[in-house]
Amino acid sequence: MAALDGLPPLRDVIQRHGLDAKKALGQNFLLDLNLTQKIARTAGPLEDCTVIEVGPGPGGLTRAILALGAKKVIAVERDSRCLPALAEISDHYPGRLEVIEGDALKTDFAALADGGPTRIIANLPYNVGTQLLVNWLLPGGWPPFYRSMTLMFQKEVGLRIVAREDDDHYGRLGVLCGWRTNARMAFDVPPQAFTPPPKVTSTVVHLEPIATPLACDARALERVTQAAFGQRRKMLRQSLKPVGGEALLARAGIDPQRRAETLSVAEFVALANELE
Repeated sequence: MAALDGLPPLRDVIQRHGLDAKKALGQNFLLDLNLTQKIARTAGPLEDCTVIEVGPGPGGLTRAILALGAKKVIAVERDSRCLPALAEISDHYPGRLEVIEGDALKTDFAALADGGPTRIIANLPYNVGTQLLVNWLLPGGWPPFYRSMTLMFQKEVGLRIVAREDDDHYGRLGVLCGWRTNARMAFDVPPQAFTPPPKVTSTVVHLEPIATPLACDARALERVTQAAFGQRRKMLRQSLKPVGGEALLARAGIDPQRRAETLSVAEFVALANELE
């Protein structure tokens, strides 16, 4: 990254600060300079934006976001070992990087945003990535505080995010993402791009909120999708028994002999609305 911003190469930073990736924290550090810049560019124009990043580690993606002109980056990092390396980046970009030590699952991200345009860009820790996404999809109010999310996941999770009905990867996550966002897989990232290399291919997913999604209570949609996909190989009349079974399906006008993976997002919304 020295050619990009004048800071030391990331491998030197990791060695100097003793930042061996911790499996318990789901850490896999991304060192490929071309890829960090590609992820940041995938998010769209950054010049007028506050960017929220989760799990910056030694700061490879952070540096790319700042070098591409983000007005401000707010980085939430749980691993205190990474704070000195991030402080060096903050010193290099005065007033543009704020580092918060804390658990992302317990962080109020909407409160961090300054009210202006905000994007979320992150190489998410594998062990909390899906839950963080669900949290960002299901806030109390909508539209959300962010303009877009550009996130790295294991490819299997990425396929679930963009899946639609009659796709083998379609499930609860696909319904929630399809309900409130337009999601696309941008590009894959091979294991060898990381230190240490994970055992799976990763993928970058870009999600943009739908301004006015179909009217629905998020909690009801969660209940219906959890029941339906909890027994996904069974007919809906069986899998939806805990939430109303055939009576619920009749009110929504859905054939009780169908299976969960055949229902569109709109049909799941109809079920959720009848549940309420």
